[in-house]
Amino acid sequence: MKLLLLGATGLVGSRTLALALADDVFSEVIAPTRRPLAPNDWLVNPVGESLERLVPNLMSYRPDAVICALGTTRAIAGSKEAFRYVDYELPVAIGKMAHAAGVARYAIVTAMGASTRSMSFYYRTKGEVERDIRKIGFPSLAICKPSLIDGERNEKRKAEGAGLALLRVLGPALPRKFRVNPADAIAASLIDAVITGKAGCRWIYSEEMS
Repeated sequence: MKLLLLGATGLVGSRTLALALADDVFSEVIAPTRRPLAPNDWLVNPVGESLERLVPNLMSYRPDAVICALGTTRAIAGSKEAFRYVDYELPVAIGKMAHAAGVARYAIVTAMGASTRSMSFYYRTKGEVERDIRKIGFPSLAICKPSLIDGERNEKRKAEGAGLALLRVLGPALPRKFRVNPADAIAASLIDAVITGKAGCRWIYSEEMS
């Protein structure tokens, strides 16, 4: 199976890349990035200044499945528009291209609080990407909805850092769905979802990844 992985340099994406390259199920992993990744015999690594410049050619690699681990914050992106571009427009656009090219399996990471009716721009955007990815019509779709994600990031997210510290302390006393989700567990869920390819839309909730 050929896998197209989006967001391979992020917290979840980097773990997903490592798992995919170590799994014999995948004959090839296509991971477009802005900076070159470490070479690997099973890795195809298109490099460009921005992902959108690489998008038109991604289907030429003929992937069998797509995992979307793209994600940022408004603070890091610099504006609402830039955040929405990464977390909504790119996942949907690539999803439509993949579906048109005959890709049957798609998995994406959103968030536990995602809702189209949320007052939060972040969670509302996550809800909208869930809604519109479902409309595309993939035979097998997995939507991972983690709580706060635990792991070492390349960039600092102050609000998330404070929340993670608190949840690590309170974790044993909290219901499972409110505990932090290790990036490795989320990555494993994404990999399993595209390998098994269960029909329809599968929701993977926080308590399944704690």
